[in-house]
Amino acid sequence: MTSAPAPLRVGIIGLGVISRFYLAALDRSPDASLVAVCDHDPTTFGRLPAHIGRYDDHRRLLRDADVDAVIVNVPNDAHFRICHDALAAGRAVCVEKPLATRPEDARLLTRYARERGLPLFTSFHRRYNDPVRALLHRLPKDVPVASLTVRYKETIEEHAGRDRWYLDPARCGGGCLADNGPNTLDLVRLFLGDELRVTAAELRRDARGVDRSALIGLEASTGALARVELDWSHPGECKTVHVRLADGRSDDADMLAGHPEFKGSLWHEYVGVLGDFVSAVRNGGLPHPAPDGLAVAELVAACYARADGDGDSDSDSDSVDRTAHLGRTSRSDTATPASPGDRTDRTDRTDRTDREESPA
Repeated sequence: MTSAPAPLRVGIIGLGVISRFYLAALDRSPDASLVAVCDHDPTTFGRLPAHIGRYDDHRRLLRDADVDAVIVNVPNDAHFRICHDALAAGRAVCVEKPLATRPEDARLLTRYARERGLPLFTSFHRRYNDPVRALLHRLPKDVPVASLTVRYKETIEEHAGRDRWYLDPARCGGGCLADNGPNTLDLVRLFLGDELRVTAAELRRDARGVDRSALIGLEASTGALARVELDWSHPGECKTVHVRLADGRSDDADMLAGHPEFKGSLWHEYVGVLGDFVSAVRNGGLPHPAPDGLAVAELVAACYARADGDGDSDSDSDSVDRTAHLGRTSRSDTATPASPGDRTDRTDRTDRTDREESPA
């Protein structure tokens, strides 16, 4: 009889709000176990079991802890540096969305992970939402989708609490499009497939340059149309998926249905995240279309470029698939990417903020 493989030994870098969902998923998982954590605030270690390694610097964790993989759970602008350090140390990586704040950084990380033969998995937790998965399962296989609408609206201050970095566009990567946009764009890919073309993008920015709302239009290779509505100033929450089929029928999923607790749906969603990450580390087996941090980073860049007037609606450059990049349409892609060693400003900032992470 073949024995079951030993649980994947996991470290978590960053113990802010979202970490509790990872911790709960790890506690329930027979396939992964928590070995070490990293955070600059020692009060976050208080309820952890005594055997868990505790570190105040992610580089020390990577050097000294006996981990197979790490979960990177820090502010958006720190993703690149910590993911790169983890891959350089030979660890598989699960990183909170977005993979990186700049598409060229996402490309560098993706290429580096492939060169080293290591999984680099981006956590798009909404694809594991029970109502979303039920909707996807009950759609008829013989009737194509004509249109898809994803609404993702909330008051961001209620979700992020004291973690104010998200209101700094340089640290967040923008605003609602940079931070919530990846989850919604991943859902569009999940329902409509890999190849998407950005057809429209409108942003409303505040005085600080934070995009507080966004309307995004996309077209799939099948001809299906998608609309994404994002809002960081919406009272309460609205997180839904609406599908209209080619035969005129329609169906919906409310991501919050059955989960009255604030952020209550995240408990089961992160169980799904962890399960797919373990699968990616063990055998590379993932659903199609698989979560793809690079593809979504390029879609986000294409949306910003379109909203800022840098895109061409009739050009093939708006099409985002796995064979083409959007370097020339990203506002920050015009310069040659700096090497990881040139990013000392990011390293210093990362060391101060390991405990924070993006709102769900």
